[in-house]
Amino acid sequence: MIRVRFIVGNNRLTGFEISGHAMFAESGSDIVCAAVSSAAYMAANTVTDIIKADAAANVEGSSMCLKLNNPDEFSEKVLKGLELHLTELSKQYPKNIKIIYGGVKNA
Repeated sequence: MIRVRFIVGNNRLTGFEISGHAMFAESGSDIVCAAVSSAAYMAANTVTDIIKADAAANVEGSSMCLKLNNPDEFSEKVLKGLELHLTELSKQYPKNIKIIYGGVKNA
């Protein structure tokens, strides 16, 4: 199962952690993993490379995390878009994606 943990601080989205495998299909053919990975990379790249927000991103194996060091309106909107996208995917694939909310964590 893919676990998506949205990090919340001061009632704002300040980051995310995504880990695990969807196990929907064989590796390389798993559309659920592909959808989550694509959305996460787009959000992380938009925040770090397009908006140039003060953020730390890290990818290790099957895990990705992004932490906004100084949350701003634009970056938070990107994270809200990711939240909406992944929440809708989790409704379609409830056995493969779990959404969790948590407090502050270092990236």
